[in-house]
Order: sequence, then structure tokens, then C-alpha cells
Amino acid sequence: MNPVPEHRALPLRANDYDSFAEVYTAENENNLYNAYYERPAMLELAGAVAGRRILDAGCGSGPLFAALRDRGAIVTGIDASAAMLELARQRLGTEVELRCADLADPLPFADGEFDDVVASLVLHYLRDWGPTLTELRRVLTPGGRLLVSVDHPFVAYGMQRLAGQSPNYSATYQWDFHWTLGDQTVPISFWARPLHAMTDAFTAAGFRISTISEPPPDPAARDLFPEEYQALTTAPCFLFFVLQPA
Repeated sequence: MNPVPEHRALPLRANDYDSFAEVYTAENENNLYNAYYERPAMLELAGAVAGRRILDAGCGSGPLFAALRDRGAIVTGIDASAAMLELARQRLGTEVELRCADLADPLPFADGEFDDVVASLVLHYLRDWGPTLTELRRVLTPGGRLLVSVDHPFVAYGMQRLAGQSPNYSATYQWDFHWTLGDQTVPISFWARPLHAMTDAFTAAGFRISTISEPPPDPAARDLFPEEYQALTTAPCFLFFVLQPA
């Protein structure tokens, strides 16, 4: 989701997805940034997944979970928001494996339980990636993969520059702003960090980086979102990684 900055004080708690799960899911379903950019890129990186055991870490209401399952994967989903998980059950059915779990905490899974983990637009909510990455590596098989998408480092930098601020690209810092979702405005807090801080965290947790990707959006979006599509072809919004245990 591409954030739209607002500066009105709201009585909501930042990142409280329970309070805006339905409006977020509706916005996420068919917009440019998620439906025609981030999810297609993650699926392209995942490749052939039939029969693979996949953990969708931060599954939200389950659109990526559904796409992976449709391709034959055996998917388990976790999310910290009970409301988002309820929407995921409505989408996916009651028999799917969904658990309420915070990625900042130890994961409720055995060592080597998954062939792949997908962490779609979730790590930038965390200040410290170390414990989370260590846990994700633990639940992967030795030959498994961790697929990650995060806000591109220049998103926070560029938007703050446009707002007249003087951000430090090399710093890791909390970035607070507001999203406009339909007719609702909600507070969001990300942790912005430079590329080298990301790659350092991956290698410190025992991963090797096999792919760094800055893909264009799906060409099918060209006629649906002509102005935004053109912007995304020249200024990427997200950054993608494929990692494997070293």
C-alpha cells in the first residue's frame, strides 16, 4: 500500500489493524501497489510452489496465502491481528491453518517445519529484525527460502524530503505518518532503514542473499492506473529479497 501522508491527530493506536481491517482489505484487494505490483512480484520470485510447505508470516486477510494455495502450496498463515485473521478465514475457509502470532515473539513451530517463508510487507513494522530473522531461519528447512518484501529505503526518505524535512538515509529510525484508506485515515508507524542495514541483518541471522529485486508493476495495470503505473516504472516503491540459510 502506498501511504498518503496526513497530519491530523487521531485517537487510534498506530498499526492497530484490528481497527481498520475491513477497509484495509478492501483497499488492498485490487489496487495498483498490492494487487498489480507487490503480490505478482512475490509470486514470480516464489516460482513453482506445488507441494511446498509455506509459512505466510504476516498473512493479513490472506490474498497471498490464497494465491500460493491456488498454485498447490501447503500454506500456514500467522498474523498479529485477530480481525485480519477472521477476514482470512472468510476468504480461505475454516479448515486452513491460521494462528494469531506476533513476529516479534518466538514462533509456535518446530525447527525446519517449512520449505519457504514469505514475509510480505511486514518486516518494516519491526525495530529489531534480528530475533525475527533468527526465528524465520529456524523454522526453515536447510535448503529453504525466505522471500521478503519491504518498503524501498527511498520511500521514507523521499516522502520526508517532499514534506520539507531533512531525513538521514543512513540512519534507522521510526517513521510516523497516516494512511488514507477510503474515507478513513489511520496512523501508521514504520522503521525506515538503509539497504546496508537490511543486508547486514540478513547475514547476521545466518542467511545468504540469492536475489535482490526491484521489479516493475504488472503491465496489466498500465491502462487501469496510467499515472501511478508510469511513476512506479521509474521509482520503485518496494524492495524484494530471496534469502537462503547460509
